[in-house]
Amino acid sequence: MALVFFILILSHLAVISQGQLRVGFYSDECPDVETIVSNVVRQVAASDPNTAPVLLRLHYHDCFVQGCDGSILIENGANGERHAFGHQGVAGFDVIERAKAEIEEVCPGIVSCADIVALAARDAVVLANGPSYEVETGRRDGVISNLSLADKMPEVGDSIQLLKAKFSQKGLSEKDLVVLSAAHTIGTTACFFMTERLYSFFPGGGSDPSINPSFLPELMTSCPPNGDINARVPIDRGSSGEFDDQILQNIRSGFAVLRSDASLYEDEVTRSIVDSYFGIFTPLLGISFEDDFVNAMVKMGRIDVLTGFQGKIRRVCSRF
Repeated sequence: MALVFFILILSHLAVISQGQLRVGFYSDECPDVETIVSNVVRQVAASDPNTAPVLLRLHYHDCFVQGCDGSILIENGANGERHAFGHQGVAGFDVIERAKAEIEEVCPGIVSCADIVALAARDAVVLANGPSYEVETGRRDGVISNLSLADKMPEVGDSIQLLKAKFSQKGLSEKDLVVLSAAHTIGTTACFFMTERLYSFFPGGGSDPSINPSFLPELMTSCPPNGDINARVPIDRGSSGEFDDQILQNIRSGFAVLRSDASLYEDEVTRSIVDSYFGIFTPLLGISFEDDFVNAMVKMGRIDVLTGFQGKIRRVCSRF
């Protein structure tokens, strides 16, 4: 009898060590976790309208470096991952810490910071009138945070070939690249990321010819050559506060603000994906931008996750 019990225990531990993500991972040990995160996100957003794009971007940047393990949250000095060049402007750390602190009061040592980031990103999309979706949980927090590991982050100045390669390395398709880039439908960018595209796109100077001529003066007015590089510009012209497919329409028309977004229309494969959302037969074919975005978010949330006995559960998200 004792031997049978021992075997059962070993089998149970084996299942835990192989842990996988699943919807409702905390339903028994911390059933209110999603409600707590959602409430915190809504409370913060009530006083800061930039909360939604910030939290969505935080999840993206976390997952693209070592996987979705909360490593970007660590504050361990100048060499910490969050200080990498590719993470410039990433924020929302205080929102995650606030949610974590409230969760720790009711479920100490149970919920990972990585899962809180993923849940907050979903709540951010909903906050911007985007689609709601079920978030798989069960991630564990990483134990490494180094800025050198963020060298391969997708950049706004990357060519379409390089962007496709970087996404492919993470197991993401060209469609994932298009719809995840379309997350730029909400939020703003700094003029810092526009300077080269507007004034020195070619060695001798000049602007990116893919910019619609009627749009160029507007961008130059927002980001003059000797202006404030930290000034903010809406990424989705005409619809920066609403989650919708307007940014894809802007890309088709030459109104893309970021170079990486504009490049989606320069590649045959990604261009056809962008166009597929605006075809005459799109509804009949069952093609849905929102559905594809949700699928891509879930897929991204699985990148190199730590589960089971891997990693750890941090009590404070900014510290190991």
